[in-house]
Amino acid sequence: MTANPTPRRDHGRGDRLLSIPELADYLGVPIATIYQWRHHRQGPASYRVGRHVRYRAEDIEHWLQTQRDPHAR
Repeated sequence: MTANPTPRRDHGRGDRLLSIPELADYLGVPIATIYQWRHHRQGPASYRVGRHVRYRAEDIEHWLQTQRDPHAR
């Protein structure tokens, strides 16, 4: 048995960057909604990684907290 020379880290959702389709799936909204939010500077903070747009889980969770309905119990 050969040992792996580089330790493999188990990346939880907090370490992982989500793509636009993954964010849409997570939030249960159409991909077009994510693009509209970006165009209007709404929604969670996003990052450009090369030519790709990515979202950090902690930014998504923070944004979700700001969307809480004050009338909901």
